[in-house]
Amino acid sequence: MAGWVTVRSQVRLFLGHALQRLKSKPQFQAVMAGPPVAKTPHFALHLASLEASRGEVLLFAQPVPWLGVLIPKRWAKRAVTRNTIRRQIYEVARVREHALPQAAMVVRLRSEFSRKQFISATSDVLKAAVRNELQALFAKLARPVVKPSPTPPQDAHA
Repeated sequence: MAGWVTVRSQVRLFLGHALQRLKSKPQFQAVMAGPPVAKTPHFALHLASLEASRGEVLLFAQPVPWLGVLIPKRWAKRAVTRNTIRRQIYEVARVREHALPQAAMVVRLRSEFSRKQFISATSDVLKAAVRNELQALFAKLARPVVKPSPTPPQDAHA
């Protein structure tokens, strides 16, 4: 069975459909060094190019989307809640993988989901709320931010 998983992941890499996960501290540090590129009420998305390196070692070896998840205990006290949110993040990213840029990304939980509103740590209501907010977060990433160009002042006497 282990051989099949390896073959399947190699085929996905060959076809260019492999979402890689950030695993090392230097990878997370490289992505988190910059400010968030998109925010929602509960999540922030950090983005870095794949050219980041640490000394002579390239941090991101493959030109595919890389994703890391950062869920502090401060904002999700129960492990079951953290795991539920983490699974939702990876699933939404997997579904939208074709639309993700070839870059390294970290999705960070930045505020708490109310325990009064979401009593159960694994409720369908919590999963739906997390999923909807994550879809909005990734949609902001897909949409380029266009700043309005300053218009010269109109001459009133013309």
